[in-house]
Amino acid sequence: MIQTPKIRILETIRQGQIGGGESHLLSLVENLDKTRFEPVVLSFTDGPMVDRLKAMGIQTEVIYTEKPFDISKWKRVKSFIETNKIQLVHAHGTRANSNVFWATKRLRLPLVYTIHGWSFHDDQNPLIKKVRVMGEQLLTRKSDINISVSASNQQSGKNYFNGFESVVVNNGIDLQKFNPERTFNRVRAELGIPQDVTLVLFVARFIHQKQPLKLISAFAKAVKQLPSLRLLMVGDGDQKAEALEMVQQLGIADQVIFAPFRQDVPDVLAAADIFVLPSLWEGLPIGLLEAMAMGKAIIGTKVDGTSEVIRHDVNGLLLPVETLDETLPQTIQQLTDPALRQRLGREARATISSTYSASTMTRQIEGLYDGLLKKYS
Repeated sequence: MIQTPKIRILETIRQGQIGGGESHLLSLVENLDKTRFEPVVLSFTDGPMVDRLKAMGIQTEVIYTEKPFDISKWKRVKSFIETNKIQLVHAHGTRANSNVFWATKRLRLPLVYTIHGWSFHDDQNPLIKKVRVMGEQLLTRKSDINISVSASNQQSGKNYFNGFESVVVNNGIDLQKFNPERTFNRVRAELGIPQDVTLVLFVARFIHQKQPLKLISAFAKAVKQLPSLRLLMVGDGDQKAEALEMVQQLGIADQVIFAPFRQDVPDVLAAADIFVLPSLWEGLPIGLLEAMAMGKAIIGTKVDGTSEVIRHDVNGLLLPVETLDETLPQTIQQLTDPALRQRLGREARATISSTYSASTMTRQIEGLYDGLLKKYS
């Protein structure tokens, strides 16, 4: 029996660090039907994601750049795509697409663009925002299919671009990996966190968008009222040094534990009681979905993506971005009630089980690949 050659798909992303888009790419690559598809990954920086992909036996290349629209790399990208006989390119995020669309179009290959969150947002300098809107408009028009990770993410595109079209494919979570019934490593013991404290968790990049400094400020107010609280902050980024200095200045260094990005996210989530994501904007935050899958009590902000998943006081608590200084400390204190955490966590897990599975996400994306490949054949 003659075997049909596998379809070589290039999955490309801006960085090798673990973040929301990177976790999405890992889930997609893990769940793709390997009897039909052969994924190849191109990242524009090195990092733990690259190591993990290589350990999985996935061909992974790094062409280093931290710049969007880095014309100096475009020919090298084109050569890589040609040499590896890629048949379809799937760009995850703005920076990745900005550095592959030229090569993809020159080679007359189909291009899929997943918008994990727009690069423009309301609190930017107006000139920067205008330039980024123009960049996104170009990228969405050059792509054959745009994927929005949430309906609100799609609506934002329609609000800014005439004729914008996309397919909504929600991010998906591996419900076996993120299953609270499993046995987990004892992260509290490893990090010296007492079992009898209420542990607040932040897992995200230390960047302006995620507002880690706002969380530290709120936690400082809450822990003064409830000394049994602890805050675990997992991640890295350009605001981490300021965060480390801030806990010293506020006198809460003994109550805040910092850790770099970790591969064992389910173990970290299992150790926590409350998960907080105080973002200024989101596409559809995978870290939030993972915490919900683990049955955690969630505090999120009323922004695109998050507010689409969280129903206030049903499967989590939603706070307006504008009033976090006042509302976040008291909401953290409110969630020291175990019964409330249990109720919200149970509903959070049910939400993910019914709507946000990795296998469902992957089958939808495979269907889009099939349709595009037929058009190009």
